[in-house]
Amino acid sequence: MKYHLVTLGCQMNKSDSERTMTVIERLGYRWTASEDEADLLGILACSVRQKSIDKVYSRISKWNKSKKDRNLLTFVSGCILPADRGKFLKLFDLVFTMDELPDLGSMIRQYGVVTPVSLQSQYPTGLASLDEGQDTPLDLVTVLKDNKIDIPSDPGLLTLKKDPSEIKKFWKVDPHYTSDFEAFIPIQNGCDKFCTFCAVPYTRGREISRPSSEILDELRDLVERGYRSITLLGQNVNSYGHDKQGDEIPFHELLAKIGEYGDSSGKDFWVYFTSPHPRDMSNEVIDVIARYKCLAKQIHLPVQSGDDKVLITMNRNHNIDRYRNIVQYIRRTIPTATLFTDIIVGFTGETDEQFENTRLLMEEFRFNMAYIAMYSPRPGATSSRWEDNIPQETKKQRLQVLTDELIKHNRDYNRALIGKKTQVLVVGQDRKKGYLKALTEGKLIVRFPSTDKSLIGQYTEVKINSAADFSLEGENLAIIEQLNEQ
Repeated sequence: MKYHLVTLGCQMNKSDSERTMTVIERLGYRWTASEDEADLLGILACSVRQKSIDKVYSRISKWNKSKKDRNLLTFVSGCILPADRGKFLKLFDLVFTMDELPDLGSMIRQYGVVTPVSLQSQYPTGLASLDEGQDTPLDLVTVLKDNKIDIPSDPGLLTLKKDPSEIKKFWKVDPHYTSDFEAFIPIQNGCDKFCTFCAVPYTRGREISRPSSEILDELRDLVERGYRSITLLGQNVNSYGHDKQGDEIPFHELLAKIGEYGDSSGKDFWVYFTSPHPRDMSNEVIDVIARYKCLAKQIHLPVQSGDDKVLITMNRNHNIDRYRNIVQYIRRTIPTATLFTDIIVGFTGETDEQFENTRLLMEEFRFNMAYIAMYSPRPGATSSRWEDNIPQETKKQRLQVLTDELIKHNRDYNRALIGKKTQVLVVGQDRKKGYLKALTEGKLIVRFPSTDKSLIGQYTEVKINSAADFSLEGENLAIIEQLNEQ
């Protein structure tokens, strides 16, 4: 019996897929890269992006046609909105949440019986006022009215399951790591922020922190097994422990424990985390990263917009001055750190002037990388009830303007590295024939000439000889030394 699993969406879904593979293989199935050979076909879906949902429909349409010729069982799980889940129930044999994964065996044995999805715990809609003491004087309702955005008179309540015992069972499943040198460790599930554009709180529920003892045990095991790059995952990692006040350590203390272990282990590895929220980013977190060698000097800090009113409409609970202070502290404390961000263009009501503020922010902070997306409403998120009033062509133009801005600053940063030596982690073969691809500690792409596959998963030192947009090229100093010795 063989299985094939398709994983869509973010790194969290990729991490979830590694635990899914463990459960499936414990049932006696073997992995196949070919969908046509599989007896069990599954998808970890992502309702956060419409393109990902479109791929689900395309896949299941093909799979259901295949049932005419062979016995086939299909399932879908992952990060799914209730509206999408209801549609999937009619298309897939099994539909379940990730915290129900440990029960997959019994579901399969009862082929055709779908585990009911509980929607019992009350959820807010995201239209709550900003937290008391937050750092901007404007409020969400005022900004919505100023921008002529209608507020539903009866938005209703969206309900979702919140049962910590279920996700704890899922976390106890040992991952089937798909790499020998890179791994993900979930430290938290769910989100309490309710950004108006985002569906994650409605797909994954409220924030639940994983016990720090389990996180540290998993990390130590990975390091002892030779893993070089480890990423801590959560929707808002720097709010880790907030749901267990007094019963769990905060995020900066978790990082400190990892750093202390890194120093004492004598092993080389890099630890990353994604994604933090500016609202919860503290100086303590930045200080800890600066203090310990194993904590990678790369920070992904989503800003989403460069305009305060847009940020309030998004219910982000931070303003640009707050973000600026964080970035300035990072630059002072960790001068070598690279800075990544996320930005949405064309959000409901975004004016030309507000967009220009975002371009100016890009110019000021000179990000090494920015993941820029055109806004599209997602069912379940609060903003889906508002008119999507920015033309698609305008969104495309704004996307291109920010992309050009990003390229300019990325190019300048990369060119400044020419002639310098840097440690890199070799991650695979490059698209350029005869080259290997590597990443710096700051997650900058470096390629160098080599066909030695034994270097993949290892650190090496590279001298940078040239720079292009979003990549660097150099020569492996170890290879040059060997040639010189000959």
